[in-house]
Amino acid sequence: MDDTSQKIIDAAMHCIREKGYAATTTREIAGRAGVNECTLFRKFKSKKEIILQGVSQAEWRANITPDAFSRVEWDLQADLEMFLRTYMNRMTADFVKLSIGLRAPQIYEETAPHIMKVPQVFLTALTDYLNRMCEKGKVPEQDFGSLALTIFSTAFGYTFLNASFGKKLTDVEKEDYIKNSVQVLINGIMHG
Repeated sequence: MDDTSQKIIDAAMHCIREKGYAATTTREIAGRAGVNECTLFRKFKSKKEIILQGVSQAEWRANITPDAFSRVEWDLQADLEMFLRTYMNRMTADFVKLSIGLRAPQIYEETAPHIMKVPQVFLTALTDYLNRMCEKGKVPEQDFGSLALTIFSTAFGYTFLNASFGKKLTDVEKEDYIKNSVQVLINGIMHG
């Protein structure tokens, strides 16, 4: 990927985040990238191709990769806090808005597999972690796939509600939410 192509992709993703797919034009993308529209079309066949190149890049998925969740301590409280904190720190309001913009009907069939990589990475990493914790005798055997989905939903819900409503919905701070949620989750895991 050359610098010009990356500038076009970055500009397009910023525009999608701000205006959505349908309202974003190739002229606007080119202007934001500092290139003319002819250059844009020499590099890419269409607006859709630019967006699909962008959504395939980890940085446009908030860099939520398996490595993001690799710093486990084998301590349930610390590790669950790390999972929630990592997701919630990386999935900013800007990424939430981009994710919504990438769900436009004109591109959703092609973007959905890329969008799903974020929850898939979280769910796989957490399910594997919980299975290992069970093997170590630190948590009781249970349906770790369902449990991982519950924990992901905790992070997802707060992140999307906060991005949508800010402090208008709740004044619960992120760090307080993480700590309180993890306490409830641990109680359920250990005594449920």
